[in-house]
Amino acid sequence: MTETTSPNSPTADGPTAGGPTAGGPTADRSATSDAESARPAHYKRFYLSVTTKFVIAVTFAVLWTSVAVWLSQPWIKDLTESFGAPVAWIIVSLVAYLPGYVVALMAMSLILDRQPPLRVLNPTSPLTIIVAARNEMTGIAETMRCIGRTDYAGPVTVILADNGSTDDTARFAELAAVEMGMDLLIVREERPGKSHALNTALEHVTTTYVITVDADTLLHRDALRRLISRLESAPQNTVAVAGTVLVRNSRTNLLTRMQEWDYYLGIAGVKRMQGLYQSTLVAQGAFSVYLADSVRGIGGWPDAIGEDIVMTWKLLEQGDRVIFEPTAVAFTDAPDAVKHFMRQRSRWARGMLEGLRAVPPWRQTRRLAGMIAGINLLIPLLDIGYALIWLPGLLIFVFLGDPTIVSIWALTVIPATLIIYGGLRRYQRLRVFGPLGLFVRKNLRGYLSFLLFYQVFCSVASLVGYAQFIGGTARRWK
Repeated sequence: MTETTSPNSPTADGPTAGGPTAGGPTADRSATSDAESARPAHYKRFYLSVTTKFVIAVTFAVLWTSVAVWLSQPWIKDLTESFGAPVAWIIVSLVAYLPGYVVALMAMSLILDRQPPLRVLNPTSPLTIIVAARNEMTGIAETMRCIGRTDYAGPVTVILADNGSTDDTARFAELAAVEMGMDLLIVREERPGKSHALNTALEHVTTTYVITVDADTLLHRDALRRLISRLESAPQNTVAVAGTVLVRNSRTNLLTRMQEWDYYLGIAGVKRMQGLYQSTLVAQGAFSVYLADSVRGIGGWPDAIGEDIVMTWKLLEQGDRVIFEPTAVAFTDAPDAVKHFMRQRSRWARGMLEGLRAVPPWRQTRRLAGMIAGINLLIPLLDIGYALIWLPGLLIFVFLGDPTIVSIWALTVIPATLIIYGGLRRYQRLRVFGPLGLFVRKNLRGYLSFLLFYQVFCSVASLVGYAQFIGGTARRWK
C-alpha cells in the first residue's frame, strides 16, 4: 500500500480526498443503507453490552499473559543466572508480559467490535468548521476546496483562525472560498499557540456542532456526512466524534510509506478499540466534531502541547462519551524528514503526559473511561522496554548470537503481530475503503519496514518527549 486513493483519482500520487468524483456517492449510500438495514436483527440476537465486552477482553488478556508467564519460565531462569531474579522479572515483564497483555486486550476488543448502525444517514444540521493555520499559504486553498466539495447537505460555515501568519494564508483561503461559493469568516489571533487560535474562533461559532480541520488536511467527499451521521446516531451524552486521518503523501519516501501503515492500521486500530468502549482518548484536532457548548463548558482548548488530548480527557471527565467513526476519512501530510517525524512524535508523547497530569484516569467519572485512559499509564513502560531493553537485546542476538535478553519466547510476539495487522488490513479494506470507493495500492517495502523498524523511531521519539515533559522545556506548535 502506498497511497489511499479513489478509483477516480486525478493524479497518480494522491487521493481524491474531497473531489466531486471521490467514492461515488450514489453507489456508496445504497451499499451503506443495505448493510445498515440488515444489521439490527444481528445486533438484537448477539448484543453484548460495552462493559461485558471489556470484561471479556480483559479476561482474555489476563489468561494470555498467564500462559506467557508459564511458558517463559526457562527464559526467566536463564536471565536470573545472568542478572538476578528481580532484574530478570523486570526485563521479561517489559519486553514480553506487558506488551502481550496490551496486544491481547486490543486483539480481543477488535474481535468484539461491532459498529452500531447509523440511524441518521443524511444529516442536515448546521456546522461550523474551524481551520487553524499559521503560514499555510501553499496548502490552504486545497484544504478549503476539499471542504467545499463535500456532499454534506446542511449549511456549513468555515472560520479560518489565522494564528499570526506572516504570509498570504488568509488571502489564498479567501480566494478559494469565493471560488467554491463558501461562507468564510477570517479571524486573526496574534498570540502564538494553536489553542489560542481555536478559542478565538470558538467565540464566533453559533452552531451546535463545531469541527476542527488542520490546514494541511483534505476531507474525503463523504467525510462530513459520515462524521455527523455517527454523532447524531450515538448515545445522547456523546459530545465528540473523532474521524479517521490517513496519509496522503506516502509516495514521498520510505518514512512516509511507513507512516501510512501506522495511520491506516495502528492508529485506526487503537481508535477502534477505544471507540468500542465509547472512550476515544484523542478526538484529534486534524479532523473531529464536538458539541460547541461542551467545549465551552470546559473552558475551550487548553494551552498545552497536546491541546486536543487534554480537551478530550476533560470532556470524558464530565461523564460524557467520545467515539470514533472509521469511515469519516481525511488525508494529511505526514512528516517526510526524520527530524520532523521525531519532533512530532515527541510532541504526541508529551501531550499524552500532559493529559495524564491534567485528568488522571482515576478522576474519570465513567469507570470504563478511566480504565481505558489507565492504559496510557503503561505506554511509557512499553517505550522503555522496547527502546532500552528489546532493541539492544535484539542487536546482541543478531550480531553476537547471544539470546539471553531477546529469546525465542520474546520473538513469539511477531506472529501474533502479523495476525492482528492482517485482521486490521482486512477490516480497513472491506469496511472502510470499500464503502468509500477507495482502494489500496501495494506497498510491500513500506509494510515490511513498518513492521521491522518503525517502532524504533516511535519509542525513541517518545522517550525524548517524556524527558521534555519532565524537564519542562519550551513547547512548540510545529
